[in-house]
Amino acid sequence: MSSTPAPVPAAAPSPPSATGRTRLLGVDAARGLALLGMMGTHLVSSTADDGGVSWVYEVFSGRASALFAVLAGVGLALATGRTRPPRGRDLRAARAGVLARAGVIAAVGLAVGLAPGNIYVILVYYGLLFAVGSLFVGLGARTLAVLAATWLVLSPVASHLLRQLLVGPPGAPSYDVPSPASLLDPVGLLTGLALTGVYPVLTWTGYLLLGLAVGRMPLDRARTAVGLLVTGVVLAVAAPLASAAALGAAGGTRVLAESVPASWGLTDLDRALAVFLPGSTPTTSWAWLLVDTPHSATPFDLLATSGSALAALGLALLVASAGPVVRLTAGEPRPLGTLLLVPLAAAGSATLTLYTLHVLTAGTTSAVAGQEGAWVLHAAAAVVIGLALREAGSRGPLEHLAFRASAAARRWAAGGSAAPGTPGPRVRR
Repeated sequence: MSSTPAPVPAAAPSPPSATGRTRLLGVDAARGLALLGMMGTHLVSSTADDGGVSWVYEVFSGRASALFAVLAGVGLALATGRTRPPRGRDLRAARAGVLARAGVIAAVGLAVGLAPGNIYVILVYYGLLFAVGSLFVGLGARTLAVLAATWLVLSPVASHLLRQLLVGPPGAPSYDVPSPASLLDPVGLLTGLALTGVYPVLTWTGYLLLGLAVGRMPLDRARTAVGLLVTGVVLAVAAPLASAAALGAAGGTRVLAESVPASWGLTDLDRALAVFLPGSTPTTSWAWLLVDTPHSATPFDLLATSGSALAALGLALLVASAGPVVRLTAGEPRPLGTLLLVPLAAAGSATLTLYTLHVLTAGTTSAVAGQEGAWVLHAAAAVVIGLALREAGSRGPLEHLAFRASAAARRWAAGGSAAPGTPGPRVRR
């Protein structure tokens, strides 16, 4: 028997204020926007009727998934102490809970990878991203912000060097969707997840760190929301302008065209630069790191999409508390902005379940309803299912599974008793 003294019970947390609840609803609404945007890029063609880039890709390509990743970090912070990072036994319990949640997400992702279709499923990458995030949940907002900024700028350089070393000069990308069969090649799987896949964890950790930093801030304050909005807009505007200037000084797209590896299949360079690069850039020239292309994971892409994510979250937080206070039901009065965001927030509160359903049904619904019709159908289904779960006061089934696994891991790490800060029963927000 251990002689370690029993932990002193922590004081019960104060219930969130009405303002706090409405602003947290803004987080769910931003997450819902990210989910619907990702659905759009999966279902709608990148080509418009006039041959240009479709408005769906202009708005959401790269930005929706970046918002989702930043909000994953916000969610980790909210689940592990909010503005007060965990310490000691609480930190061990928090890390165990995050790792358990990561395992569930990765397992779901491997299973979903068996589904036919052309969607680059993000879930296994997210599982590894959460596991990496467990290392940082004990840090405060300021440290996380500095670390995030450094990571967003320098990790593309590290990726460029590592891909040169590990996969050869072209830095060949991997288009594989992880599935159970991927476990037979663990080295290849980890290389793809970390470096060469569409959502490489090495560079995407910057998004998670940024989200953790934001989640450690007082999100119930209007000043925080305004700061996020202003900072986000500045980044989203400045990064593409800086990219254009730097690339122009380096010789423009001509220098890129001279170093396009055949293995990348970039037969239409201008279009690829406007629409999508598969998670990284070729390592044949350092000039590639100057582009600002969706999913290119260059410093300019990461900063620009981080900016759009911060702006979207800041705006959602402000809208959630805007307008006159109204009461439409027997519940407590809420700002009108909160009520306007409820459909998006409902979808955003069950994203693991809804994303999985989306991937599994994308092919069938596209064949029946067409591209735009399938997007409308998926978006409507996400909102309706989210609202139904909200009315029932329930999590989605996959969210419930992840919660139970996380709670069990936290109890185990805390020595068998409920760890301080373990989430209680779900409440409507």
